[in-house]
Amino acid sequence: MMINNKYTVMLVASILLLPIPAFAHLGIGADHGFGEGFIHPLLGPDHLLVMIAVGLWAFGLGGRARWLLPLSFLSAMAIGAGLPFAGISVASPELWVALSVLISGFIVLRDWRLALTPACFVAALFALSHGYVHALEIGPDADRTRYALGFLLSTSTLHGIGLAAGLLSPVIFKWTRTAVAISCAAISLTLLLGA
Repeated sequence: MMINNKYTVMLVASILLLPIPAFAHLGIGADHGFGEGFIHPLLGPDHLLVMIAVGLWAFGLGGRARWLLPLSFLSAMAIGAGLPFAGISVASPELWVALSVLISGFIVLRDWRLALTPACFVAALFALSHGYVHALEIGPDADRTRYALGFLLSTSTLHGIGLAAGLLSPVIFKWTRTAVAISCAAISLTLLLGA
């Protein structure tokens, strides 16, 4: 049984380390409803990694953080998605996304034990930029509510993957944390260098 877990962890780590282009940001008008909103976070490694990292971080912190950290992220992501529709623009949102990927990787690699309130604040900061760039993808004919519900459900699922890694076993949690941290470093450097 332990051998199967070891090979499963190695497979997951290998998949996470594959070079994947950032397809999530397809351009204005690309997304129209729930299905597109749901798939959006899954298509870009930047979003996918940060959201899994938040779940890993929440599990590592334990207690109320296991639900408050993801909830803070989801709430702030919804607020960030509303900013463009309120006429509020954010300078260099892709830079903020790239920095959130880099810092998320550092957090899970170092198993950063921040107190609950500051941890929720950090997670919320990450989420604002991710929600903002998600909203930039919504076309004028899109159903904004359904699209938002789609990406929020997808995001919560990705948080759940990070939490599940911790619930499965300490070995899977450790390997997943390492794979996510290394992948975060690679993706964030690629994004920051503009490659």
